[in-house]
Order: sequence, then structure tokens, then C-alpha cells
Amino acid sequence: MNLRATTRADVAGWRSQLVGRRPEDRLRSWLCETGSLTLRCQQHCRDFRVRVLRQGRLTPLDDGPGRRRLPVREVLLECDGVPVIFAHSVLSTARSGRLGRWFSRLGSQSLGSLLFTHAGFRRAKIEFLRLPQRHPLYRRLLACAVIAKKPRTEVEPVIWARRSRHHLGQSSVLVTEVFLPTIEMLEAFDSQQ
Repeated sequence: MNLRATTRADVAGWRSQLVGRRPEDRLRSWLCETGSLTLRCQQHCRDFRVRVLRQGRLTPLDDGPGRRRLPVREVLLECDGVPVIFAHSVLSTARSGRLGRWFSRLGSQSLGSLLFTHAGFRRAKIEFLRLPQRHPLYRRLLACAVIAKKPRTEVEPVIWARRSRHHLGQSSVLVTEVFLPTIEMLEAFDSQQ
């Protein structure tokens, strides 16, 4: 990959490869998962749930499509009552036709269940980021109390995220998934089975 910063994504630190301080192998397999994270979570727990934190016309977090208000959905994917993934999804335009209608009606259904079952979706490349503490996504996790703010004497948890754009015709949705430290409990679930 050319490291010259030419796009907003590059300036913000998103990369199409895992570079720099790399995640452990267990987390890497989750970050590089090309299939549905919903399905993978369901395979690693007894009780899977999507908890909607907020949805509506909001200003997207991160360095996405500018500062205008767009349809945004934030959810937690929970396994056996424990949040393991925070997802922040943004439609490309305020009026996104069929995709916009589906998006607004998801309720507690996962977006992944739509993206990976409807044959019309095309996924762009996956990009990765080790979230710095000043990043809006990291601050949102703190605000939602999904992760705890550590005293200065303790090390903040290392949080990794990935994002990809899913296209349906002329519309698209940018899906950013943040892997919480609790994701490691899913590996323990497998060893107990």
C-alpha cells in the first residue's frame, strides 16, 4: 500500500492492511472475517442479541461522509449478555431508496443479516484502524459505558476497528465495527464446548 496520505481515509489512519502494532492472532481472525460477524457470533455463544443504542438522522462519528446529518444506526452485538462488537453504520445519502427503507425497519435484527443474505450487495475492501483514545469512536464507547475509562496509572485497552462499504445499486452503507476486549470470551466459549 502506498503510505502517501492522499485520501481522508488515509489521513485518518484507516489502512487496507493490518500494519504497525498488529492484533493478536485470535483478534486478527475476527478483524479479517469476510463473512457475517452476526453468524460468527451466533456460532460462538448460546444467546445472541442486537441491542440498538440509537438510530435516526444523526451526524456520523468518525471521518466518514462529512458533518451532515444522515441515517445512522449504532448497535451492540451481545453474546450471552456481554457486548462484544459495537457497530456504527451510516447510509451514503439521506434518501437511499430500498436500502434506506430496509435500514429504517431493522429494529433488533442485525444489519449483517441483510447484507449477507441479499444477493444484490457488493462489499468494498475492508479497512482497519487501531483506535487512538482521541478518536470519536473510542470516545463514543466511553460515553456508552461499553468500555471503562481507566485511571492514569492503568493502561487503556487496545481497541481495533474495521470498516467497509456495502453497495446496493446507487446506494451504500458504511459499516464500522469496533471489537471490544470482551471478544476474547468467545474463544473461551469454544474451548468449553
